[in-house]
Amino acid sequence: MTTKKDKNDANKKAGKPAGDLPRTPIADITPEQQIVGATFLGKVSHYFSHLHVFGVPLEAPLAVGDTIRVKGHTTDLTQKVEHMQVDHLSVQSAAPGETAAVQVADKVRPGDAVYKV
Repeated sequence: MTTKKDKNDANKKAGKPAGDLPRTPIADITPEQQIVGATFLGKVSHYFSHLHVFGVPLEAPLAVGDTIRVKGHTTDLTQKVEHMQVDHLSVQSAAPGETAAVQVADKVRPGDAVYKV
């Protein structure tokens, strides 16, 4: 079993700082998905149509009450975050590195970019 210490030691050998969060490379965000001046939160990993909920591994903090914009090839949705869960528990805020489940009013697709506006 690999421990957190083993991973940190491997990161040090590879020249990475300990606890470094994975980031989405800018090349993976198409020009039509980019929003200048908005904080990039991550990309939609899952969408549950029967619940109108999507999952996003966060690269920046998100809180209930924040306004988000989901942008993709056929998606352009802006709304306020009213309900959010992390690990099936309702939360008021989520930190980078956590996967947040956010309820939305319309369909979004895996791979769509999520921004805080």
